[in-house]
Amino acid sequence: MTDFMRFFIPLYFIVFFTVSFLGISFTVARKIGKNPNVLPKDDSAYGLIGFYFKITIITLFIYTVLFLLFPQTVFSTFRINIMDLDSIRYAGITLMITAFIWVVTAQVQMKNSWRIGIDCKTKTELITHGLFRFSRNPIFLGMMVSLIGFFLAFPTVIAFIFSLMGCILMQIQIRLEEEYLQKQHGQAYLTYKKRVGRMLSL
Repeated sequence: MTDFMRFFIPLYFIVFFTVSFLGISFTVARKIGKNPNVLPKDDSAYGLIGFYFKITIITLFIYTVLFLLFPQTVFSTFRINIMDLDSIRYAGITLMITAFIWVVTAQVQMKNSWRIGIDCKTKTELITHGLFRFSRNPIFLGMMVSLIGFFLAFPTVIAFIFSLMGCILMQIQIRLEEEYLQKQHGQAYLTYKKRVGRMLSL
């Protein structure tokens, strides 16, 4: 494990969440006059998903910081040796960087419609241009690709668990959001849904 990976992994996630969550959210909040983070904090099923999202992000951050501080110990713990190849690692890094650019691009294209969660109080615009012509959920797609890339670049059982948990939670969130968008936009969303795939239309 090189020093490059030791610093790249934690720095990547710090930049990813700083730009795509804090930075974009702050920009949108200034434009719409309210916090775009609308994940509920109650004990509903939807609130529970939001809680697990937060726990996953926090523990992922702690894991990457521990890797920065104790690289050999953290990487050797539950390492998947058969995947510890430079070619796989470079593929993972490429996916991570590509996913970051993809996510930020999709967020910028959403403009004031960007939300973290389902905004039941404001009818947001249905975005169908840009990356949304190829995916109904390009931000979630990018985040999943980022986690898969992380696992390839850092092949440990723990990284796999983070990737699996993240993808499962996002798949649940996607379906909750799609149900709401269908109610909010009606036929316009149904037409869009028939034309564009949930994750990717090729």
